[in-house]
This record gives sequence, C-alpha cells and structure tokens, in this order.
Amino acid sequence: MNVVFGVIIGLLILMGLIVAHEFGHFIMARRNGVTVKEFGIGFPPRAIAWVRNPKWKKGDKTEKKWLRLSKADWQKPQDNLVFSINWLPIGGFCSMDGESDADTRKGTFGASSFWAKTKILFGGVAMNWLVAAIVLTVLAFTGMPQFLPGQFYLGQDATEEIVGHGVVVAKVIEGSPAEKAGFEAEDEIISFGDGQTVTSASDIINYGKDNAGKEVKYKVKRGDDAEPKELIATLNPADAEYSLGIEMQEYGQRFIRSTWSAPIVGVGLTVQLTGETFKGLGDLVWNLISGIGRQFSPSAEVREDGKQDLATVGDSVSGPVGIVGVMFPAFAEAGAPNLAFLAALISVSLACMNVLPIPALDGGRWLLIALYKLRGKKLTKETEEKIVSRAFLVLLALIVIITVLDIVKLF
Repeated sequence: MNVVFGVIIGLLILMGLIVAHEFGHFIMARRNGVTVKEFGIGFPPRAIAWVRNPKWKKGDKTEKKWLRLSKADWQKPQDNLVFSINWLPIGGFCSMDGESDADTRKGTFGASSFWAKTKILFGGVAMNWLVAAIVLTVLAFTGMPQFLPGQFYLGQDATEEIVGHGVVVAKVIEGSPAEKAGFEAEDEIISFGDGQTVTSASDIINYGKDNAGKEVKYKVKRGDDAEPKELIATLNPADAEYSLGIEMQEYGQRFIRSTWSAPIVGVGLTVQLTGETFKGLGDLVWNLISGIGRQFSPSAEVREDGKQDLATVGDSVSGPVGIVGVMFPAFAEAGAPNLAFLAALISVSLACMNVLPIPALDGGRWLLIALYKLRGKKLTKETEEKIVSRAFLVLLALIVIITVLDIVKLF
C-alpha cells in the first residue's frame, strides 16, 4: 500500500512540475502578445474543457469569465483560449498559435521578436527554478533535510535538529556477552543500566568500559514487537578486546531550521542543486564517451575499466519507472520534508534538462532559431519540423531504453 501511495503521489508531483513548466511558457507567451490556443492539464483524451468568454470584462458580474465547452464543440476551432483537463496524468501543455519560427501572422510565436521567443522558450525553465526556490524556502523555515555534503545554509541563522536518532546492532560477535544475553542483529538499543537513554554508540561503549566485568541491563526494540525486551549481559573484564561484543550503527536525519535567512537558503540551495545537476550530467556524458571508447582498446584491463564507466552511467540514470516506482515511494515513506526536497530536486533537474542544446527541448529549439538568425537564413517550417521530430525520436528512444533498465533493476 505504501508503494501504491508513493506512486500516486509521485505522478501527481511530476504532473504538477510539468504543468508549472508549461505555465511559465503560457505567462511569457501572453505577456509578449502571442495567442495561446489551449492550456491543458494532463494529456488527451479530454475530460472537461472551458473556453474564455469573449463578452466578459473585468468587474462584469453579468457574464461568466469561462464557459463550459460542450463535447460536441471539442473538435471545432475556438477563437478564444481553451482551458482543459485531460485523462492522462503525465504532464500538461501550452498550445500557441503559429509555433513554427517561419510563421508571420500577427499574434503567432513565429511573428514575435527573437527576444520575445527567448523569454517564451525559457519561461518554463525559469518557472521550474522558481518552484524549487519556493519549496526549498518553505523547507528552510520548517526544517531542511540535509542530503548534500556542504549543503548551503547560513550558520548564524541555523538551528540543528536530529530526528529519529538511535543505535542499531549491526553484528553480534560469536561467543560474546551480547550473544549469550540474546542480542540479535537489527535490535535497536533503547536504554542501558538504570534506564539511561541511548543517544549515540559512544554512550554504550563508554558505559561498557566503566562497568567492565559487571552485570548490565539493556532494553532493546526488536522488529515490530510492541514492548521492548530486557536483556542482561555480564560484560567482559577491562583487559578484554571488547566489553559487550556488538558492532553498532547509528541512524538519524539532520535537519536545519532557518528564520530570516530562509529565502536566501531557498535561492542559494537552488543554485547549488543546479550546479550539482550540471556536474552530474557532465560526469555522465564523460563516463559514457570514455566507456564506449575504452571498449576498442586492445588491453583487457582498459576494456574492463570501460565497462565500469558504462555501469556507472547505468546506475546514475533513472527514468519514469525508477523515479515514480522507486524514488517517490521511498521518499514518501521517509516523510513530507524528504518528499518535498525530492520534488524541488526534480524541478531543478527539469530546468537543467530543458536548457540543454537538444532540438526537442527548449534550449535546443532556441539554439536552432538563434543559429539561423545569425546566419541570416530563414528557418522553414519543414526544416524545423524535420530537425525537432528526429531529435524527439532519439529522445524517446533513450527514454524507452532507460525505462527498460529501470524495470530490469526492479526485478
């Protein structure tokens, strides 16, 4: 049930982030005089749709701003903006008039200036960065989970809290006092002695040294047992290699709360995540090129190193199945702050991916328009569609491959 809940939450968050991206395009298009034909949440088939009432004016209480569009009129061209909710919960779209760069009709994307096209194309990217900054600002106020080494925050306005802190038995040494007392791996040690609470593994180690050779009580929580178990161990003498005979593992998550600096932390961490994302993309491309190149080496050792590089690429990449089916359920189970952090991270990733110079994405489309403008040549509709459609097919093939790899990892 937790997995199903995590998948549903994941789909909703992903859809929300993509809709926010498309809303960025929508805002920039409207502000720059480009006609938007339809803004949709989800993908067709349609579930319900409304059309903007041409008779409505601001402050007018006699006319509705939006009119329900009957199913019979769904296929008919509309002169005004249509807002739709669709059945497939896999994103959203912003359909503009004349999306080809070659279109010259007034109010079309093609007829707008190069600067207007730049703002429209990168409006979605800016919106994803803005969403990430807002989510991270809220987390900074309520408690920011720490995932990155050197994660950004302002020390003079930071309160640290460790949530869910405890100590778990990782291994019980054979023949030790712990084994004789009944300790088992994965036991959580709650208290020792006269009820002293465990805060760290060093508490148990130091107490064992101070009470060498003595009989000591421990309380442990085992599995889903409602009541903790009381275990009594006679510790080894002071000159022994160990007193109790267990290997321990500490757990707990660190949170940092900020007050006046929360917006600064939100923006700063968004910048940091952006840098880490681009760095990760760079490493991934390098490992891919290096891994493929090394396969042609006559040296078996070099070819093996290349295989390791390619394996790193496979482990680093996750597609829709991995994100929705694995990451979201895990983060949802870890709690709302962790889930919100993941949403912010994916929002940053969407922004970074769409900046890349791939023709099927915003950054690539902008680069295509810019190159033709610099060359002083006209980018025809046929040429643009050919380049973008081929790039889209390559992108789609990569998504399919990554999805198959995700499924293989799952099973």
